[in-house]
Amino acid sequence: MLGYYFNLALRSFKRNKALTALMVLAIALGIGASMTTLTVFYVLSGDPIPHKSGKLFYPQIEPRSMSGFTPGDDPSVQMTRFDAEAMLRDAKGDRQALMSGGAVAVESEDGRVDAFVADSRYPTADFFPMFDVPFRYGSGWNAADDDARARVAVISSALNDKLFDGADSVGRTLQVSGHAFRIVGVMEQWRPTPRFYDITNDIFAEVEQVFVPFWTSRELRLGARGDINCWGDSGAEEEGSLSPNAPCAWLQYWVELDSPEKVAAYRQYLVNYSDQQRAAGRFERPTNVRLHSVMEWLDENNAVPGDVRLQVWLAFGFLAVCLLNTVGLLLAKFLGRSSQIGVRRALGATRGAIFAQCLVEAGTVGLVGGVLGLALAWLGLWAVRRQPADYVELAHMDLRMLLMTFALAIVASLLAGLLPAWRAMQVTPAIQLKSQ
Repeated sequence: MLGYYFNLALRSFKRNKALTALMVLAIALGIGASMTTLTVFYVLSGDPIPHKSGKLFYPQIEPRSMSGFTPGDDPSVQMTRFDAEAMLRDAKGDRQALMSGGAVAVESEDGRVDAFVADSRYPTADFFPMFDVPFRYGSGWNAADDDARARVAVISSALNDKLFDGADSVGRTLQVSGHAFRIVGVMEQWRPTPRFYDITNDIFAEVEQVFVPFWTSRELRLGARGDINCWGDSGAEEEGSLSPNAPCAWLQYWVELDSPEKVAAYRQYLVNYSDQQRAAGRFERPTNVRLHSVMEWLDENNAVPGDVRLQVWLAFGFLAVCLLNTVGLLLAKFLGRSSQIGVRRALGATRGAIFAQCLVEAGTVGLVGGVLGLALAWLGLWAVRRQPADYVELAHMDLRMLLMTFALAIVASLLAGLLPAWRAMQVTPAIQLKSQ
């Protein structure tokens, strides 16, 4: 029966081409705008490490002085080097890593490629297994390399392609800011979105190209980058602010905990640590700790830009307007066939059959509108990628969003068809037959 109703809908389209075109266009415009903004929101708000985000946590403590203190303030976003190193030594998590971002000058081993500046990251060894970083060649370094201030490096696959034509470069030499590093690993393509492990830099940028051990980076004074929040006498120059005992918060710290019991124990550890530091005179503010999972941390810091959220609401508001117009057009179309409906009812068609026929026709309009809306959404995403925002290159539609486009178009058209279909099935056969 659905096939028969579908065939009737196609015949109706041919008889009322202008009206059908208006309904398809209304649906398509609403779907195109909605799916463009929804796709951008979907890409930016996704879980960057879904298989593990519930086990990775970002601890926060409050090391700052009383200057500028307001009760109820959130604790410091980053950690001081003293606290991060102390917590790393305590090793209360399954894994833990401290890190910072930077930028370095890179040269090729044979001088074929001119020197250039590349983004860098200075983590401790657990960074790679904790975040399940994939490797094409080799692996990350180990804790012994951290302790030995080893001059080892992990590089991205893009940098490996640029310097070594994609060959296995493990064991070869990389010149970083005038220092020779031995390559121990080449990462596979890896781009968590957002780049959750450091929200102080561009969280929608690509992963850094060069990774070297944290303490090696400090020994060689490699350039650091990101927010450095200091209080008191931190030293006038940058390296003074980055020294072990400087009153400056500039490091990111992550811990892996694989059970709720461990999460509770670690939160208590943060409280105990803060109390001890305040008793020792280092911490001045009241104990204030946080322990956020990956998604909680992204939500806490509003990782999705506010303008993207607003655009989603505006686009769905526009879709609602388009649906209201479609309701009016469907009403005009269905009630314009009142005489035909009256004849069908007189010949034995039930109200339910009329209702189903009208809904199938509305759904068919939505299906055609979805096809055109998909084309408009692709055009919209192309326009988004031409914008200057830092996240626009990620705006691509995957299979899930493609299927959602058609689902949204059909559901929207069916909703729009409910009232017209209900009105159509109320047509009284006797009145229509008398008027013939």
